[in-house]
Amino acid sequence: MREFLLLHPLMIQEHLLQVSRTARYYTLGAKGTSIKYCWIACHGYGQLAKHFIRKFDAVAREDTLIIAPEGLSRFYWNGLSGDVKASWMTKEARLDEIDDYANYLSQLYDHFVPSLAPDVRIILFGFSQGCATQMRWIMRDFPNFHQLILWAGTIPEDIDYQPHLSFFQDKDIHFIYGNQDQFLTPDRMDFYRREIDKTGLSLQEHSFEGRHVVDRDMLRRVGEEVVYRGKKS
Repeated sequence: MREFLLLHPLMIQEHLLQVSRTARYYTLGAKGTSIKYCWIACHGYGQLAKHFIRKFDAVAREDTLIIAPEGLSRFYWNGLSGDVKASWMTKEARLDEIDDYANYLSQLYDHFVPSLAPDVRIILFGFSQGCATQMRWIMRDFPNFHQLILWAGTIPEDIDYQPHLSFFQDKDIHFIYGNQDQFLTPDRMDFYRREIDKTGLSLQEHSFEGRHVVDRDMLRRVGEEVVYRGKKS
C-alpha cells in the first residue's frame, strides 16, 4: 500500500487582534496631593492582588498610596477547579503578553501619579515573577521612579541594559531574599550575581530568615530603613 501526502489547499495562518479587556487592581490608601510615597507592587506567579496587597499594611501610612495590579491571565490552581490564581505571562506569545501588561502598567501609572504630590516618590516593587514584570515594563516604557525593590526574583537575562545605564544612575535598587528560599539555591544565586555584574546595574542585597515569601517583618524594615528612612508621615 502506498501512502500519499495530501496537501490541503488552505494554509493555517496566525493572526493577532488587539482587544480591550478589564484589568483588576487593588489599593491601600487614597490618591491625592497629600500622597508623598506611591508603591506599585506586582505579585508573583500564582497569586491574586487582593491577597498580595494585605502584606503591605506593614508599610501603610497616611502619606502613602500602595497599588497592587493583578496579572491579566487567571487560571485554576488545581486543574479545572479550586482556587483561582493569576500570572503575568507564559512562554506562549510572550512578546504580546509583555506588551499587554506593560501597556496596563503604564495606564495605571498615568491614572494615579499625576494626581499625587509633585514631589511624590515612586517605589516599584516586584515579588518573584513580578520582578521580571517590573523590569520589562521599565525597559520598555522607562517610567519615572525612585526606588526598585526586587524581592525573591531575578531580572530578565535577555535584555541589554548597558545602553540605558544612565537612566538607572539616580535609581535606588534593592534585592531582597530569604536565606531559605527554595527557588534561590546557592547555585542560582551565584548565577544571578554574575548576570547582575554583566549588566552594570548596582543592586544592594538584603536577606532575612525565611523562604519564598514576602515576610511582613522584613517588609516593614525595608519601609523604615530603605523607603521612608525615618521620615514621619
